[in-house]
Amino acid sequence: MNRVLSTPPTIPSGRLSGSPHPVLPVTGGGLVLRPWEPDDAAAFLSAYEDAEICRWHTHRPDTEARARAWFAAYREDWERERGCHWAVAREDGAAVGRMALRRLNLDDGVANAAYWVLPAARGAGVASRALAAVGAWALEEIGFHRVELDHSTRNHASCGVATKAGYRLEGTRRGAAVHDDGRHDMHLHARVRGD
Repeated sequence: MNRVLSTPPTIPSGRLSGSPHPVLPVTGGGLVLRPWEPDDAAAFLSAYEDAEICRWHTHRPDTEARARAWFAAYREDWERERGCHWAVAREDGAAVGRMALRRLNLDDGVANAAYWVLPAARGAGVASRALAAVGAWALEEIGFHRVELDHSTRNHASCGVATKAGYRLEGTRRGAAVHDDGRHDMHLHARVRGD
């Protein structure tokens, strides 16, 4: 069924998929955001062996083959303009974290950010700098109007990352997500163009 919009889409179809998935610089620390590669499977899988990452992420790969299948799905997300997924990588190419824009709504110009950082890279501002970089790219270069994220109200580290990266706390969504230990209230943060 074809939908007819009364307003033009914020981001025209093909704006993302019409070019290769970009590598984005991250200010400070020699980091970049780059597409996931098959050789990243071991590092990706190791993230989901970390207790803190598992605490906040219920969807987890269980083998390197499954991780590589996720990477293939990430490439398809880019091609279909459903999502953008990056490894946060050091200068030597080693992946130390994940950054993603999911649930892309090109009509309204809204995306949802998600991230994690491996234990060895925590405490150095990696996540907040990567989140700031993806927000700047989405809002200023691609033309999204809003990038939002949510996290458990119990995840104080993620709240700090969002705030440090310029994503304002907008409110609490009660009982909005299921974690391994039950339902959690979720904080909603966002950056909008012009912030």
